[in-house]
Amino acid sequence: MTERQTHHFTISPPHRRMSLKLKIRLSILTMLTLLLGLGGYTFFTIQGLEGRARGIQQANFRSVEYGEQMLRALEALQEQPRAQPPLQQLRRALTREAANITETGELELVDTLTQHLADYQRLVDDRAPAAQQLARLHQLRAETHRMMQLNAASFNQQTLRLTRQAARQRRTVLLLLLLGTAVGLGLVVRLPRVVLRPLRRLRADVEDVASPGPATQVSIAKNDEVGAVALALNRAFGYMQDQRSVTRAALATERSRLESLIEHLDEGLLLLDPDRTVLLANPAARELLGREAADLVGHRAEELSRESQLLHELFRPLLAQEAGRAGDTPTPVTLPITRPNGETAYYQLTLNHIISRNRETSRTEFVGHILSLRNVSDFKKLDEVKSNYLATISHELKTPLASIKLSLMLLQDERTEPEERQRIADGIRDETQRLLGMVGQLLAVSRLDAGAEIQFDVQPIPLAEIVRYAIETVRPQLEDRELQLRLDVPANLPAARADLEKTTWVLINLLANAIRYSPRGADLCVHAAWQNEQLEIGVQDCGPGIAPEYHERIFQRFSEVPGIASGHKGGSGLGLSISREFIEAQGGRLWVESAVDRGSSFRFTLPAAPAS
Repeated sequence: MTERQTHHFTISPPHRRMSLKLKIRLSILTMLTLLLGLGGYTFFTIQGLEGRARGIQQANFRSVEYGEQMLRALEALQEQPRAQPPLQQLRRALTREAANITETGELELVDTLTQHLADYQRLVDDRAPAAQQLARLHQLRAETHRMMQLNAASFNQQTLRLTRQAARQRRTVLLLLLLGTAVGLGLVVRLPRVVLRPLRRLRADVEDVASPGPATQVSIAKNDEVGAVALALNRAFGYMQDQRSVTRAALATERSRLESLIEHLDEGLLLLDPDRTVLLANPAARELLGREAADLVGHRAEELSRESQLLHELFRPLLAQEAGRAGDTPTPVTLPITRPNGETAYYQLTLNHIISRNRETSRTEFVGHILSLRNVSDFKKLDEVKSNYLATISHELKTPLASIKLSLMLLQDERTEPEERQRIADGIRDETQRLLGMVGQLLAVSRLDAGAEIQFDVQPIPLAEIVRYAIETVRPQLEDRELQLRLDVPANLPAARADLEKTTWVLINLLANAIRYSPRGADLCVHAAWQNEQLEIGVQDCGPGIAPEYHERIFQRFSEVPGIASGHKGGSGLGLSISREFIEAQGGRLWVESAVDRGSSFRFTLPAAPAS
C-alpha cells in the first residue's frame, strides 16, 4: 500500500465572502425596492394631483358656476323686474358664493354684490323708476362678471401650475422607471453571470482534473457555496487519487506479471487492436518470424502481409474476415515454418477475438485480436508416423493373410505331396504366429492407452529359462537369415523376480529387432550379468546402429529412425514402447547403447528374487 497523499486546497482571501444566496437575495431586494419606490412615488404623486384638481374645482369652478347662475337670474329680472323666483335664485347663488370665498378680493366683490342686491331690493320695494332698477341690474351684472373673471383667472393659473407640476412628476417617474429598467437589466445580465461564472469555472476545473494532465485539484476562488462544492470535490478527488494510486500499483503489478508470462511463453503470440495494428509480439513470435519488435509493433497487418510469404500466411485468417465480425472464430490452420537450421517445423495458427464487457453500458465490446502460434511438430510427425504405421500394419496383415490363403489352397489340392503339406502347414503356423504377435501388440497398446492396469504374475524365474524360451521362439528366423547366436549367461546368476510371459515377450521383441536389422550371416549375442544389485540382460547386434539423438525417441510409440526404418520393413513402432512399459512395471529399466555403423545393444534390468 502506498502512503496516502496530502492534498493542499487553495482558498483565496481569508475573510468571509458574500455567498451566492445573499447575492441573489440582495439582487431581488434591490429590484423589489425599486419597484416599491417607483410605485409609491407614482401613487402619492397621482393622489396629490388629484387633491389639487379637486381643490381647484371646489375653489374656482364652483364660483364660476355660481356666477353663471347669478347671470341667468339677472337676465330674468331684466325681463320681469318684480318676479320673485329669479330674485330668490340670485340670492341663493350669491349666498353659496359667499360661502366659497377662495381668492383675494373675492370677498369684497361678494360684499359689494350683497349691498347692491339689497339696494335693488329697496328700489323694487319702493317702486322706483324702471331706469334706476335697470341701472342697478347692470351694476350687479358687471360685478358678477368681475367675480367670475377673478375665479376664471385663478382657475387658469392653478391649472397651469398643476400641469407644470404633472410634467415634472412625469419626468421624475420616467427617470425612476429608466433607473429601475437599467438596474433590472443589469441584474438580469449580471446575476446569471455571478451565479454561472463560478459554476462554469468549477466545471472547467473538474474537467481538467478528470482529464489526463498535471491538475490534481479544483481551485477554490471564493468562500461561498461553489467554494464549498469545490472543497468537497477536492476531498473526493483526493480519495479517488489515493484509490487510483493503489489501483495503478495493483495494475502495474498485474501488468508486469502478465508481460512476464507472455514474454516467457513458448508459444508465439501477437496482439492486435480492432484496426489490426500490432500492439505486442512476444519473443517466441519474433524469433519465429525473424523480426525485431520495432518491425512488428505499430504496423498494420495489411502492410506486414505484403512483406513476406510467411507474414502473408500468418495474417491471412485475420484479413479474410470483415472488420468488426468478432463473433466468427476461424478454424485453426497448420503453418509450416522453416527454421534457420533448415528444419521445417509445424505451428498451429489460431485466431481469437478479444471481447470485453463494458460495465458502464453493460454491453460487450470488441477490443482486438490474438494470433497464437503453437508448435505442433511432434503431433504432426506423430500423425505422419501413425499414418505410415497404418499403411505398414495393413501391409503386414495383408501379406500373411495372403500367404495363409495361398497355403490353404495348396493344402486343398489332392496332388500336393505329404512332405509339401507339412511344410505348408509349418508356414501357416509361422504366419499365424506373426499375426498373433501383431494383434497382441495392438491389444497391449489399446489397454495401455485406456489406462487399464496390466496384471503381472511376478515370481522367481531363472534367467536361463527366459533366454532359452525366447531363443527357441526366434530360432527359425535365425536360421532363415543364417545368423550366429552367442550366449553369455552365467549359470550361477540368482533368479529374477519377474513375470515369465511378459519378460520373455520383451526379450523376443529385442531379438526380433536384432534379427531384422542385422545383415545376413552376422553375429548376435545375448548376455546376462549381475550389475549394481540387479540382473541385467542384453541383446547385441551388428546392425546399422542408432544415432545418440534418437536413443529415447525409439521408445516412443510409432517412432521411426530416419534412414533405418525405411530400409527394413516389418516394424510396427510399438514393440519397444510396450517393452519399456513391461520392464518399468516390474521395477526395471530398458535402454539402448548404440552408435552409427557400430551396432546396437539393448539392455534391461530386473530385480533379483529374495534368497529362500
